[in-house]
Amino acid sequence: MKGLILNNAYYETPSTLYQSERLAAELSELGVSTDIRKNDFFGAEIDGGKLKNTARGYDFCIYLDKDKYVSYALEKLGLRLFNRHDAIQACDDKAVTALRLADSGIPMPLTLPGLLCYEPTAKVSADTIDYIESRLGYPMVAKHCFGSLGKFVYKIDDRRELSDMCEKLRCVPHLFQKYIAESAGRDIRVIVIGGRAVAAMERKSDADFRSNIELGASATPKELDGELRALTERAATLLNLDYCGIDILCGRDGYLLCEVNSNAFFGGMERATGINIAKLYAEHIVKNT
Repeated sequence: MKGLILNNAYYETPSTLYQSERLAAELSELGVSTDIRKNDFFGAEIDGGKLKNTARGYDFCIYLDKDKYVSYALEKLGLRLFNRHDAIQACDDKAVTALRLADSGIPMPLTLPGLLCYEPTAKVSADTIDYIESRLGYPMVAKHCFGSLGKFVYKIDDRRELSDMCEKLRCVPHLFQKYIAESAGRDIRVIVIGGRAVAAMERKSDADFRSNIELGASATPKELDGELRALTERAATLLNLDYCGIDILCGRDGYLLCEVNSNAFFGGMERATGINIAKLYAEHIVKNT
């Protein structure tokens, strides 16, 4: 058995390299060799109207990228992806994630998918601002639908800021969410592998309403109680994810699902909890290939 670990063609960080190298090491312990490659070699092409595989010789691919064209092509060619193409796409777009999980019994903050605008000179109407303001109140949160590591997430404190943000985001896929004050600077990250919650940590920041470790937050182990386990396992199963990191807010009335990350970095989780996430994921991959 041989695997391909595929990273983005242009973006490489210490966290990305750690993820790839840890998975390769644990797979090697299981007798599986892997190649770690950047997604810059055109693993598939359309020639004479036929889709052809130029990434031959692999039994599976750990897809640590979000390039939807390559993941679609490789999966269509029959390569088993971890995660699957559709699951990655559902998590990559935060609005799609929320829409997929709606009506499933999973609690989430009140969310308004942003209105898409295709004309840069158009203006956001006062009625639009009135509606967002009346539904969410202040403060509220605005997010790009595409983004990770806490990037492109904004706290809005008044109407002027909301109006400015609407203008700024009108030609960018985005959404607005109710601000959960009880969870400001604090959330819970849960890793789910093969539909089973395997580890959790609480992240806290004293300097930011966002609690990403990459933005300076600290992390401590968190016990997986029954409610937390059931919520995260259900979300991962509904999204058909082999592996994910799910961010949970602590609201006044209980847990609220914030985001689902299909390529969640696990270095922080391993350091905080001492759990070998890479080994658990490698075992799941071998079992399901």
